[in-house]
Amino acid sequence: MTQARIQNPALTVPGALDAAQQLGASTKHAGIPEATLAMVTLRASQINGCSVCVDIHTRELEHIGESSERIHLVAAWREAPYFSDGERAALALSEAATRLADRPDPVPDEVWDEAARHYTEPQLAALVVAIATINAFNRVNAATRQITGGYVAGIVEAAAGAAA
Repeated sequence: MTQARIQNPALTVPGALDAAQQLGASTKHAGIPEATLAMVTLRASQINGCSVCVDIHTRELEHIGESSERIHLVAAWREAPYFSDGERAALALSEAATRLADRPDPVPDEVWDEAARHYTEPQLAALVVAIATINAFNRVNAATRQITGGYVAGIVEAAAGAAA
């Protein structure tokens, strides 16, 4: 089993975790369904190979009552019948904004325009902030080889309690 290279930098750098969590929490007030935000963050985390964030957002989706079919098929959302057009647009935006270096036009107009058909400008802004925030968490965790574990359940429960 892999070991973390160092303690999680978000816990080591004073104020870093709180700042990142506040940024992420700010997106929850834009009127985007909670499940959509969780799927967007799960998809970016899958792409980036961040086991901590995949674990957190999978559990988050379970906690809010999402079906196992939808949770398991976020990685293959294009081929699965379980997602609305709005969710598909948000997932496509998440993929494009996560894979910035993969193409000359990182977020093509067709991806942006489809998202804009389903979300208002403040909601689009929240999606972009949510995607940027999860990518920051993913990069911190992946660079330092953070390992998921039992504490993740506590993080999800605490977040759910704070949201209630």
